[in-house]
Amino acid sequence: MAPLPASAVSAFLDRPDLRFVADEARLRIDSGSPLPFRVLSAREILISEALAGNLSRGQGVWRVRHALELAALLADEGADGGTVSPASTQGLRACFAAARTAALFRAFDGAEGEGKQREPDWPIVLAGPHAPSAATLAKIWPLLRGLLPSPLIHGEELVPEAFEDLAAWLERSWALIGPSETLMAAGGDARLQLDPRTGLNHYGCSHRPRPWAATFASSTASSVSERGFAAAEDARLTLQRALLRDRGQTVLADMARQVRTTLAHYYGLPDGDHVILAPSGTDCELAALAIAEMNPDALPVTNILIAPNETGRGVPLAAAGRHFADDTARLAHVPAGEAIKGFGRPGCAEVEDIPLRAPDGSEIAAAVLATRCAQQVERAIEAGRHVLLHQLDLSKTGLLAPTEDVLQRFALQFGRQCDIVVDACQARLVPQRVSGWVRAGRAVMVTGSKFFTGPPFCGALLLPDTWRKRLDDGALPIGLRAYAGRSEWPTCTASACLSDVVNHGLILRWTAALAEMEALKAVPPAETRWRLARFLTAVTEAIAEREDVLLLEAPVPDRPQIPDAWDDMVTILSFLVRAPGDDGAASFVPLGLAEARCLYRWLNADLRPVFTRDEPERQSAVAGLLCHIGQPVAVPSGALDGRLAGALRISAGARLVSGEPSHAALGTDVRLAQEISDARTVLEKISLIRRHWQRIARYDPLPTYAPATDAALVSRSVSQQNGEN
Repeated sequence: MAPLPASAVSAFLDRPDLRFVADEARLRIDSGSPLPFRVLSAREILISEALAGNLSRGQGVWRVRHALELAALLADEGADGGTVSPASTQGLRACFAAARTAALFRAFDGAEGEGKQREPDWPIVLAGPHAPSAATLAKIWPLLRGLLPSPLIHGEELVPEAFEDLAAWLERSWALIGPSETLMAAGGDARLQLDPRTGLNHYGCSHRPRPWAATFASSTASSVSERGFAAAEDARLTLQRALLRDRGQTVLADMARQVRTTLAHYYGLPDGDHVILAPSGTDCELAALAIAEMNPDALPVTNILIAPNETGRGVPLAAAGRHFADDTARLAHVPAGEAIKGFGRPGCAEVEDIPLRAPDGSEIAAAVLATRCAQQVERAIEAGRHVLLHQLDLSKTGLLAPTEDVLQRFALQFGRQCDIVVDACQARLVPQRVSGWVRAGRAVMVTGSKFFTGPPFCGALLLPDTWRKRLDDGALPIGLRAYAGRSEWPTCTASACLSDVVNHGLILRWTAALAEMEALKAVPPAETRWRLARFLTAVTEAIAEREDVLLLEAPVPDRPQIPDAWDDMVTILSFLVRAPGDDGAASFVPLGLAEARCLYRWLNADLRPVFTRDEPERQSAVAGLLCHIGQPVAVPSGALDGRLAGALRISAGARLVSGEPSHAALGTDVRLAQEISDARTVLEKISLIRRHWQRIARYDPLPTYAPATDAALVSRSVSQQNGEN
């Protein structure tokens, strides 16, 4: 039996979403086989000549994904290293679990290249939202049976009761079976769901690695890294094997406990019982409010936010104990804006906010902000209310307020009447600083999905001892069941009302993020600072060289010194883009917010199909590069007659420091030079879009997971020519 041709192997091993799944699998051609593949063992798979030919054309990859999953699940975890009999309960489950994973992968990847053969309909059934009936499973079984190791194909026929048992198992396991890119998208809200037109979610990123894109979007969200995907894939496979033994929730609860323990260790906290996991920073806001309402004097809460327009859209609603979207991590439909049941004890939470910018966009002085904060805290306390005061570190454009000395003064002045929570969801901080805040009695919100470049929607609230102790005597609002599970909270009396079902998507996303956090931790702090400085200095200079972008000055974060710390650096470079048609005179008229959002989308799209074959832009690496940067932030602008401008952002994240494993051979200097070159290309693409604004606006290209194929470019050219004719 011949080995696969190199072109077939590269069709999937060169893909980052399959490289880690394939591991050490050995694939060979099975001449004359009518079946697409057959699994011989956990390490050996036979591929038909027809499938090998399709793979050489980059097609039919989902079949290989099926083979790899089936081999992995049939592998015996025992000492003998054999295979699980498909006639056993566990073996039958493995066959259908592998098939469902392949079917979901097929839905992501497309079912092209299957030749003229009629597609079996089992992938459509197994990719559906509901587990099939026993009768349907019995019809599918003969289509899957031939893919198994030959000594196991000719066993006894399965009795109907076996399919009844299988259907019941699939019913309770259905949501937990699938590839990593599917499971990581669960347990958030609608913003995590992929747009079928683009293969990307609301944030313009993917739960599959996207190494061909220039990614500087850590101030918003990033596609999962190769390192993170590999870590999540390991955890997912552990979960799949546990499901075969009906131990899925037990293993997930252990994983949740391990994530909380690892986060506690990373930030120097006593244990995982000082960590609450949450799908997002906005969900963290709900947790913080719930604990603030357990204040020792049982007073109603006044929640003081800093610049909510520079944090998250739903934060003001969450800060009031209200549903902040139409869905949650656990419910498909909730009444957005309505009070969440159980919040507001013993009176409704009221929300106040303090802006960071004046109407003209300039930053408000720190002393003025401190005075306003003190006045609002004092008014609330005089009105008989408990205060939950936020510190913002950092805003979407890199601002920090109130300063450290102000918070220390407030702690002495207001004592137990004022809780302080640090919104550090950007997580652009050395761990020692965070642990110092927690020891000082402040809770801290962090995420693994901003600076650390983990997948979007993984947040955590770090608890000081005073907050943690409240959980042993208080009770959480019953409405939090729609947002959180018991395994995501410390072991305590307060969480008794929460569900026992673990948010598997959240755990896998945090697993991916923790892989990036550990990689960053392995880089010495002084080296981290040097790498960040090299990139940020070069990109700042590149922005200054261009007339069509204007850097927004951001103050250096005012922090007490820690030896070798890098978190006093400005790592978010926010800039305005000159509006098309502006003549480049002394005044600078920026893009409005709506136009900046268009530009943001077009940067993440392959623009080559916009141009004809005869135009140089068609061959341009600039037009074809997918550029993912930070979403536009609304900032006031005196040049727009009261309209808001949109500030785009190029941000330095942890992945820039530690690099991807596949880049290790490049060396740090070469790798950073490539990152700087990519950032310059982002700026060049902005200029290209400005030059062709009206034309691109008519076409309105969508972002895509991957660049356009040659066939797509040819198709676009033909359609353009036909339109011209």
